[in-house]
Amino acid sequence: MRIGDRLTGTISGIQSYGVFVKLDDEHQGLIHISELKHGFVSDLNSKYKVGDKVDVIVMGIDEYNQKISLSMRALQPEEIGRPILHKHFWTDYRNHIGYKTIAQHKNEWVKTAIKGISEKKQKNSTFL
Repeated sequence: MRIGDRLTGTISGIQSYGVFVKLDDEHQGLIHISELKHGFVSDLNSKYKVGDKVDVIVMGIDEYNQKISLSMRALQPEEIGRPILHKHFWTDYRNHIGYKTIAQHKNEWVKTAIKGISEKKQKNSTFL
C-alpha cells in the first residue's frame, strides 16, 4: 500500500470525528470528517453505516504507528463556488443599515479623521 493508492474498503466504525475503514485483514484507516466530502458534513450516522463499501484514496501513512489516513473527498469532483440559496443585499433594508447609511455618515467620519490627523501633526511639531 502506498500514498495515492485507490482502494475499496468496508466501514468498520463511526465516530464523531470520522469513519474507520477496514481495507484488508491487516490494515484499517481513518477518513477524517473533513475528508468525507466537500462542504459541511452534518451527521455521520445518517450518511454512513457499518458494513458499507466505500472507495478511498490513501492520503498518508504514519510509519511509526502504521496509522493510515484516507479520503473520499479526493475522489469527488471539486465543487466550485456555492449554490445561490437566496439573494444577498449590501444593506439590510429592515434595519436601515448598510452602504446607504455609510454614505450618509462618510463625510462626518472623514472630517473627524482629518481633524484627528491635524491635531496629531500639531502635537508632534511642538515637540520638535
